[in-house]
Parts: sequence; structure tokens; C-alpha cells
Amino acid sequence: MTSTLAKLYNNLTRDSIRVLQTIESLLQKYEYPPLELVEKKSKLPPGRFRKALSLLNELGLLRRSKHQLMGYTLTFQALDILALHTFVMRGTISELGPKLGVGKESEVYDAVTSAGKRVVVKFHREGARAFRTLKRHRSFATDMPRKKWLQKAKLIGQREYKALDELYRLGARVPMPIDYNRHAVVQEYVEGVELHVIDRDGLPNPLETLEMILDTLAIAYQKAGIVHGDLSEYNIVVTIEDGTPYIIDWPQYVYKDDPTAPDLLRRDVWYIIRFFKKRFRVEIPLDQALRRVTGE
Repeated sequence: MTSTLAKLYNNLTRDSIRVLQTIESLLQKYEYPPLELVEKKSKLPPGRFRKALSLLNELGLLRRSKHQLMGYTLTFQALDILALHTFVMRGTISELGPKLGVGKESEVYDAVTSAGKRVVVKFHREGARAFRTLKRHRSFATDMPRKKWLQKAKLIGQREYKALDELYRLGARVPMPIDYNRHAVVQEYVEGVELHVIDRDGLPNPLETLEMILDTLAIAYQKAGIVHGDLSEYNIVVTIEDGTPYIIDWPQYVYKDDPTAPDLLRRDVWYIIRFFKKRFRVEIPLDQALRRVTGE
């Protein structure tokens, strides 16, 4: 493991992992679990507990309450560590490589499975924009207070895995999902580049690529009953060899019977056909594209 996150993980002891897991379990009830309760629940001898706590503080994996002197919570990096630990224990991940990118609501890492296959690990972040959008359009997040960041992040990871799993089984062009835990999703590494960086002559058949994107949206809408909800040229990865597009970033999807779905679908399709018209000089009329997606 070569990334900063991997180095942090390798510096941790079994006791420090147990303390992180204990704090996480108590976050269901406490915003900042009291230190004495964490020690009691961890079932570690006092000396080993203090040593583990000191290491976690030194590595910046805990945040102390400003109002509760002896209360601690996890940082997002601590949650990353716990998800990574689970993947390692399951054999899903054997090596975590460098960070591939930082998005609006996630951090993405290169990784290798125990079978030597290259994959991507996506750690979701709460993000103010993400959850303002969720509360505006998605009923599942409306009753969740902002302080419940851990539950929010886990919910997003679960949603993305669920969407990818169903879409992949239905034959949509999305990365194959491999595993998920907490807020993190392990998925197939697609050998390609994001659509927005491809120049005018970079696609062998732009119209065919556009049609394949619409076909995946059609599978999502007609068979899975969902709308991506945030589609653009920035979350489509295209293989260099043959121009096959893979649509990524699905956690913000809505069901097609959601009141916002028609507008979101129209926006998704409009953004993509507008981009292809401007960049590649190919065009499908919006109404025709929408009929292709909806089957109506």
C-alpha cells in the first residue's frame, strides 16, 4: 500500500482499530462519545487503551468536542480506515494505491484485489452541496440532521452500490460493483478517460457513443426505474480503444415516479446531447432522445 491513507492504516495497531470501531458504534447514540464509555466498551486494559488513543490523536483520526472535554468523534479519514480495514479482512483489497481524484463528494483511489485485479475504491464524503441537493429532491434524507454525517455517508455508499449492482446485472454500461462497506464502494477499474477531456477527433464514432449513453439511461429508466439525476460529461468514462462509454457516480439517483424525475431526466439528456453537438458536431433532437430513453 503506497497512498497516505494506506500508510496511516499500516501505522495502526489492533488496539487502535478496536478503539475506532468502539467510537463508531457509540455514534448511533452520542455525537461525541464520552471517553470513559469508549474505554469501557473497548474492553482494553487502561494502559493499552491510553496508548491506542494517543496514537489515534497523533495520526489525526479523532476530533475532540469543543464543549465536552472528554468526548471524541471520528474524522472522515478514520471512517476511511475502518472501511479499508474491512476490505482487507474480507480479502477484497490487498493494496491501496495513489489517489486518482477528488470529486465534489468523494475521493477515489487506485487499488488491487487479493487476486491481483486492478480496481477503484471510492470513499464518499458528506459535502454541503450533496446533501442540500438530497434534501431538496430526495425524501430519504429529509429527516436526517446534518450532524449525522456518518449515517449520511454510509447511506450514500449503500445507494451507489445498490444502483451499480442492479444496473450492471441489467446490462447497463456501468463499472462492475465488487464490494461496499460503510461509505466506500469498490468497483471495476475502467481503462479510459472522462468524456470532457476528449477532443473533437478523439472518438472513433461520436454518434455511436452518444447512442450507447442513451441506451444505458434507457436501461436505468425502463428496467431499473431510476434516473441518474446529475449526468454530465464529467461522470462518463470512455474507453480509448472503441469509444465505449461507462456512466459513473450514481448515488443521487431518483426513482422515475419521483415528482422531480421528469425534470432531472430531461436535464440529464439535454446536457449530454448539448455536449456532443458542441464538441463532436453530432446531434440527436432532445424529444427523440427522451423518447429513446423512456420508451414512450
